[in-house]
Amino acid sequence: LSEAERLKPESILDVGCGEGFTLERLMQRRIGKSLTGVDFLKTAIEIGKKERPDLDLRVGNIYEIPFKDNTFDLVICSEVLEHVEHPEKGLAELVRVAKHYCLLSVPNEPIFMASNFLRGKNWSRLGNDIEHIQHWTTWSFQKFVGEKLKIRVVRQPFPWTLIVGEKTV
Repeated sequence: LSEAERLKPESILDVGCGEGFTLERLMQRRIGKSLTGVDFLKTAIEIGKKERPDLDLRVGNIYEIPFKDNTFDLVICSEVLEHVEHPEKGLAELVRVAKHYCLLSVPNEPIFMASNFLRGKNWSRLGNDIEHIQHWTTWSFQKFVGEKLKIRVVRQPFPWTLIVGEKTV
């Protein structure tokens, strides 16, 4: 939230918004004037619309975001890219609909897996979440994001990596 606040965006898109928790917190802190969320789970969007009727929540997916190029000042994608088969295609779509910035976060591996394992979660998979098919260290995620965006901020709130990247073209 603090990173989004520093950017002073007017329009925000949260890709992988689930039921809209992050958008609701942004709205409560008066960050952004236009808040939109997209998630591929129809049930999550239905719940979000019931619980947060003031938000613009839509069904969609990271590979075909249903908006024109350069639509949003800030595009947020938190805890999504580790779940997708083609993260490079997802990142390209996030950048396409962003006007200025993308705020991205993923688990910091192998720290995330180790913390799961140490607390007794996913032992048979050595702490790896069954739905995580992509794994990045902070450095490798910076490199991945840096191919499409100019890295402005890197944070490591345990056990994640958070990056704010700026669109340069």
